[in-house]
Amino acid sequence: MADKEAILAGLAEIVNEETGLETEEVQLEKSFTDDLDIDSISMMTIVVNAEEKFDVKIPDEEVKNLKTVNDAVEFIAAAQA
Repeated sequence: MADKEAILAGLAEIVNEETGLETEEVQLEKSFTDDLDIDSISMMTIVVNAEEKFDVKIPDEEVKNLKTVNDAVEFIAAAQA
């Protein structure tokens, strides 16, 4: 089980690989769509990669609730608990 800092760092790496955004741009308060300009197709790739990296299942109906980086970090942390 990873702590929230490790989850954030891992998510930042995944976002960087998918979008080319610098990892330090991926911060808890950032919105995936508004601040990071991630479209739905990239978001699905990020979700799939996060599921593999953190060994969690993120149901499709949950993805729409992951609006900010913090939402995703909290979901992954809870799913690992």
